[in-house]
Amino acid sequence: MRVSAKSDYALRALIELAGRDDGGAVSAEEIGKQQDIPHGFLQAILADLRRSGIVVSQRGQSGGWRLARDAEAVTVADVIRAVDGPLVSVYGLRPEAVTYNESAEVLQHVWIAARSSLRDVFEQVTIRSLADRKLPKAVTSRTKSEDAWQPH
Repeated sequence: MRVSAKSDYALRALIELAGRDDGGAVSAEEIGKQQDIPHGFLQAILADLRRSGIVVSQRGQSGGWRLARDAEAVTVADVIRAVDGPLVSVYGLRPEAVTYNESAEVLQHVWIAARSSLRDVFEQVTIRSLADRKLPKAVTSRTKSEDAWQPH
């Protein structure tokens, strides 16, 4: 799986919002400055997140962006789906919608297994856990092996 810049920036922006103790609105300019995200790109990402109900914008002098839901209720999977679509797609289709001839149909099982593995991690990690720098044990245990860090 390739993590897009869009997903990475979206997660970093949400970590920035969740890290605010007062839960108040934060300007896109401030988020971009703190996380080194290009302003135009960030605005498009925030619009995607707003359409998905993850953030809300607030107008006025104390305006900006804030989380629409509790940071504990938003997962990495939610964010990736909001800005990039399905976790796994094959030619733009969900794995269960892909059809193969008999000799290659086993590939569909590979794509579905890959999606399941991604869900095992992405659906456990919340924006709150990222902001608090406390990942679930099931996720941190996957990083213990030296092999996990190798670029195969």
